[in-house]
Amino acid sequence: MSSTLGAQRLVAPPAHARSSIQSPCTLLPHAPTRRGTQLRASAPQQRRIQRRGQVVVCSSDVAVQQASTSSTGKAVPKSTVWEIDFCSRPLLDERGKKVWELLICDPERKFEYSEYFPNSKINSAELKRAIERILAQAGAQRPEKARFFRSQMQTIITKALTDCQIKAVPSRRCFTVMSWINERLDSVYKTDPRYSDKAQSLFQLDLGPPEALPDALRGEQWAFVQLPLGTLLQMLRKVEEGEIFGGTFSLGTAGLQDLPMDILIPGVVVFSRRALPLAAWTNGLEIAAVKADVQRSCLILETGVNQRWKYGSWRPNEDSIGEAEGWEIAKEGVKGLHFLAVQPDPDSEELNGLWLLQDCEPPSI
Repeated sequence: MSSTLGAQRLVAPPAHARSSIQSPCTLLPHAPTRRGTQLRASAPQQRRIQRRGQVVVCSSDVAVQQASTSSTGKAVPKSTVWEIDFCSRPLLDERGKKVWELLICDPERKFEYSEYFPNSKINSAELKRAIERILAQAGAQRPEKARFFRSQMQTIITKALTDCQIKAVPSRRCFTVMSWINERLDSVYKTDPRYSDKAQSLFQLDLGPPEALPDALRGEQWAFVQLPLGTLLQMLRKVEEGEIFGGTFSLGTAGLQDLPMDILIPGVVVFSRRALPLAAWTNGLEIAAVKADVQRSCLILETGVNQRWKYGSWRPNEDSIGEAEGWEIAKEGVKGLHFLAVQPDPDSEELNGLWLLQDCEPPSI
């Protein structure tokens, strides 16, 4: 295969031509801190995905019965990043009140914590005490930041994390904890005698119309592309090693461990003569997904919890509409997995930024 991302065109039935569109890609500012790197895309490589282990349950509130099993092997945090969810569950206590649950894990699920709370103890002080108990364990390491995806809990979670000297980050890049919640719905909550359909609160994102990004940074061109999963994972090692800007996550903990290494993953590559600063600015965003909005004839960049930005556009015609629709169909075929890349131009072998993304609905509870 070519070493240039731009050479990998997306093909989806019916066949259609690539739209050659100037893209008004503009991104929010975040100061550059690292250099770019020369990166060649090589043949797909197999990558072992670690299976999930048992759920760790820690509880200090004896008034709320735990419904899960525990395993001390995952009780002590070591990661610099946490993912947190603090919300009611479809469980009712003896008073008919909703039971709340705190879930904390790291992106690899090497650390897991679960604790139930009565609805009378839903405040930042109680959450802070739970976090302090975790950090008080021998060998526990304080994370630099913790992501959470429920905007309605932002005040409580942010206050508790800040008091614990942990940066609170509203973000839908909580792929691991969201997958864990979906897993627990069937394996834990529905098997609990306190489970009740009446207690199930459906969670919905409040997404408004996309906004125009500032003109501080603008990519000259962009293109739909595709890469074999094995190749993409190999390229993401540069992100893991800190050689290029970007973000990645474990396929296993996000429920994507069954994807074959040779399956083609759709992506968007942005070309810019100022690719390094562009990648640096992009790295300051909590990128959740990129979507092709056929009705608006533009790409939509989704960041944070509910932010949406007009990221690139095309002239509506049969070919461009077909390509956009084909790209979205390709995403659906790989459970929403896709990527965003930044490089100087279509012929360059230099890659300055690479972000692995998943277009998925948040947990329904």
